[in-house]
Amino acid sequence: MLHKIIIFSIRLVILASIVFYVHIELLKYYDLPPFDNMIIEGYYANIILAIFIYSSLTFLQKKYNDQLGFLFMAGSFLKFGVFFVFFSSEFKADNEITRLEFLSFFVPYIVCLLVETLGIIKVLNPSKNEE
Repeated sequence: MLHKIIIFSIRLVILASIVFYVHIELLKYYDLPPFDNMIIEGYYANIILAIFIYSSLTFLQKKYNDQLGFLFMAGSFLKFGVFFVFFSSEFKADNEITRLEFLSFFVPYIVCLLVETLGIIKVLNPSKNEE
């Protein structure tokens, strides 16, 4: 079980790091400030939450196997809650959420959600698990 979590975490961090690098380089290319809009915090928060949710579901798999899909959805609500508590107020300081502010949270959210979803599919279907 711990092995699955470590492999998941490594994959997630590597992919998120690559996307972060591309994200920063695109901002630089378009002469936009690369480290504004809480971009680093957005990546960190999404990575940490994805690892937490995946780890929790992995540990709860045997006891709550039939409810894992609902628990996964609850994890997504947790991520949105974190966005509204920690990011939204900062973004709305000027009464507007700009596209750059939105993307600084949404891009890592989508990347982490994709990796997390693929990982949870393996947890839910252990017969198709290749590890």
